Amino acid sequence: MAELAYSEPEPKIIAGAKGDWEIVIGMEVHAQVLSKAKLFSGASTAFGGAPNSHVSLVDAAMPGMLPVINGFCVEQAVRTGLGLRAKINPFSRFDRKNYFYPDLPQGYQISQLYHPIVGEGEVLVDMKPGIARRVRVERIHLEQDAGKSVHDLDPELSCVDLNRSGVALMEIVSKPDIRGPEEAAEYVRKLRQILRYLGTCDGNMQEGSLRADVNVSVRPVGSDTLGTRCEIKNMNSMRFIQAAIEYEARRQIAILEDGGAVEQETRLYDPNKGETRSMRSKEEAHDYRYFPDPDLLPLELEQGWIDAIGAGLPELPDAKKARFVADYGMTEYDAGVLTAETASADYFEAVAAGRDGKQAANWVINELFGRLNKEGLGIDASPVAAGQLGGLIDLVASDEISGKIGKDVFEILWTEGGDPATIVAERGLKQVTDTGAIEAAVDEVVSANPEKAAQALEKPSMAGWFVGQVMKVTGGKANPKTVNALVRARLGLD
Repeated sequence: MAELAYSEPEPKIIAGAKGDWEIVIGMEVHAQVLSKAKLFSGASTAFGGAPNSHVSLVDAAMPGMLPVINGFCVEQAVRTGLGLRAKINPFSRFDRKNYFYPDLPQGYQISQLYHPIVGEGEVLVDMKPGIARRVRVERIHLEQDAGKSVHDLDPELSCVDLNRSGVALMEIVSKPDIRGPEEAAEYVRKLRQILRYLGTCDGNMQEGSLRADVNVSVRPVGSDTLGTRCEIKNMNSMRFIQAAIEYEARRQIAILEDGGAVEQETRLYDPNKGETRSMRSKEEAHDYRYFPDPDLLPLELEQGWIDAIGAGLPELPDAKKARFVADYGMTEYDAGVLTAETASADYFEAVAAGRDGKQAANWVINELFGRLNKEGLGIDASPVAAGQLGGLIDLVASDEISGKIGKDVFEILWTEGGDPATIVAERGLKQVTDTGAIEAAVDEVVSANPEKAAQALEKPSMAGWFVGQVMKVTGGKANPKTVNALVRARLGLD
């Protein structure tokens, strides 16, 4: 697999009152497994159902109900691990994490502490062309989600919705390799992109399908010793992740420079106040009294089954971006834009098939994506199909129409649809290539502006003004290259 060359970014440094500090960040990303059924029951995982309408007897923890593992969720976790170049553990086991909360009917969460299904992997976090941070993944384990407590429906009571109870989550735990708020946000963005490519999580942060716990600590610049970390829970916005890390790092620096000690704790970010606040002291594993779940057998995965999943993986973002740079001769930046989503990459490749890759990229990024962003549409809702845009590019490349007329035709395609060649023919938009006709237009413009023609001899750049005037006279239909050559010859600049 072709890879692009990268350098590591400089860490984010915060100037304190008494010295410079480095931020150290590790992340625990909870990704909802893309599956129709929950991890241990057949209840639906569809978002937006009426409260408590997607709850089985297992999810409600009714007496005598036993969990049954959803094999597809296991497959999705393995697929995710392979996509992150991680070690797949052939033996894994579920544990009970014991704690009380109203929306946790069992009184415990089924998770994987001691034997996770996926071991160490990595994520390459692109910061800008040629700059990337390689973040190590420590583990991925499967666990069930809790329900949701609702506190604003009654002035005296809290309500519980168990629709999410039992939904399968992959907890993706990174090493403390991230060195700044921007890197943290880009890490989550890149992880989301990979999961969506793999089809293992839809990455919808608004619906809670992807959320992150951010572990933040600081240390003096030059130190290799990790500071005491605080965990910021349930972040579901890239912007809030950055703001929370920035605030929390400065809070810790102020404490340390004042001679105090940072307490390890769990905190919440308040976006209205732009600050973090204490939620509870940070628990350790022994506080949850983990023990193997007696109702579930260990998972033992055959290597042949794992290999078959690996053989079916799609081309992932890093490989696709490197291929686009190599095959189409485009910049790394353009390749990153085009490969942000699989649908965008597929659309581009359909447009570029048999055509100049750079030209296709320019039209897709500048004209199509620009208009989609303006209208708030996704690529799947584009009114201009790949075949239509490809046909338009062919007309420009063959000099049948100019680039300017091409943009006018794109507007017609967007608003009215149709075939580009038919539009050009029926509306008389074909480019004027008759040298005689263009020469006549050049003579007309130059003769009408003798003073500017004289000035052009001293200032050759004024030829551009004459080219513009000729294009106006010809209604933008004249071949710009021909116009430029004839103008320069008429002005005596060649």
